[in-house]
Amino acid sequence: MELKVYNINGSETGRTVTVEDSVFAITPNEHAVYLDCKQFLADQRQGTHKSKERSEISGSTRKLKRQKGTGGARSGDINSPLFVGGARVFGPKPRDYSFKLNIKVKRLARRSAISAKTADNALKVVENFTFEQPKTKQMIEVLKNLQVADRKSLFVLESQNKAVALSARNIPNVRVVTVSQLNTYDIVNAVNVVVSEGSLDEIQRVLAVK
Repeated sequence: MELKVYNINGSETGRTVTVEDSVFAITPNEHAVYLDCKQFLADQRQGTHKSKERSEISGSTRKLKRQKGTGGARSGDINSPLFVGGARVFGPKPRDYSFKLNIKVKRLARRSAISAKTADNALKVVENFTFEQPKTKQMIEVLKNLQVADRKSLFVLESQNKAVALSARNIPNVRVVTVSQLNTYDIVNAVNVVVSEGSLDEIQRVLAVK
């Protein structure tokens, strides 16, 4: 399939680029996208939550009252989960939430996410660009020209560009990544995806069916 190429002024250059249908025009696999996003979010979790169990509570282990004859329920020590200030039953413990996902499933998920954006006309290809120095105002102008301002936008560049990254850093809902950093969650989470022309070959190489 062919995609139009825009410049940073938001105008069509009159050129098109040919991209592989196997990457940009497949039928999205929603379950693969779900699994990859789930893994990405799970990897972000610290898993450091912890509550004290009965053996970890500081308090006397003396039995509060005799077992029988009080007319009330039997009770043990003050650390019991039944009392205020007592322990918690089966509370959370530190754990690792990450899980394994096959690389082919991850590639399928990214292809599915990109294809969905392309089908929705939410993916734009722009000429390679850079700034002489970091300028947030200049980046805001680019967003307005490309008609993606005030929306969650993902910029995918061929390689690390410090000037562009710093220019976008203070703008809410704008994220700049390289092809090697591209993941399914960022694609799905963005309303618009802006891809630099130079990054297309690398995207197709990384996500090609193998």
